[in-house]
Amino acid sequence: MNTDNSIFDPADFLAKTGLGRRIVKLKPKQVFFSQGNPADSVFYLQKGRAKITVVSERGKEATITLLSSGDFVGEESIAGAVGLRMATATAITACTGLKIERAEMIRVMHEEHAFSDLFLKFLLARSMRTQADLVDQLFNSSEKRLARILLLMAEFGKPGEPETMIPQITQETLAEMIGTTRSRVSFFMNRFRKMGFIEYNGRIHVHKSLLNVILHDQLPEQNAEKPPIVGLPEAQPRAAGRA
Repeated sequence: MNTDNSIFDPADFLAKTGLGRRIVKLKPKQVFFSQGNPADSVFYLQKGRAKITVVSERGKEATITLLSSGDFVGEESIAGAVGLRMATATAITACTGLKIERAEMIRVMHEEHAFSDLFLKFLLARSMRTQADLVDQLFNSSEKRLARILLLMAEFGKPGEPETMIPQITQETLAEMIGTTRSRVSFFMNRFRKMGFIEYNGRIHVHKSLLNVILHDQLPEQNAEKPPIVGLPEAQPRAAGRA
């Protein structure tokens, strides 16, 4: 706990350098850490977008999640003894992050309840997102999975106005994330554009109407219902079934 008269401010802690923490700046495609590196620190993403990828023993790469400002990454470093990174974190856009050494992360979690509360909320939100991703893969069509990923990237459902213009991302990466082929992603993207759900000219501009694919099942010849995107307003769980 704090021994002086100052009040610990988690936002201030995550915004500044200090003992055991420093600011790092990455250009697009640079890595925060690579799979197999020692898991010796946690990163807090202050600005930018990043992705988490894994590579199998046979060399196949898969994107498992996307990150935006306010996310932690590399939290496995505080789980037990120091091990190895199980994934790679790569900047999609120019990123600014706070690198927090393992010992400092453990110290502040033990001593500052405000910080441990904030970090626990993040972990719970990530766990819910992971469960939603699993349900999405098990029960929904690849077309709906693509719509969900685009909405998540545009930050629909988060406080404030969505960004709508999402960072540059390849169709190959989108295909990896939803478990389909690049050609199917291309087909769905063209379909979304014709229906007025997105604009696509190098960068993808996502319209709120794309929510109709998720919440109201408004796609021709699509009958499957879908669990809501976590945190989206007015979204209510419904029975899930295959498309």
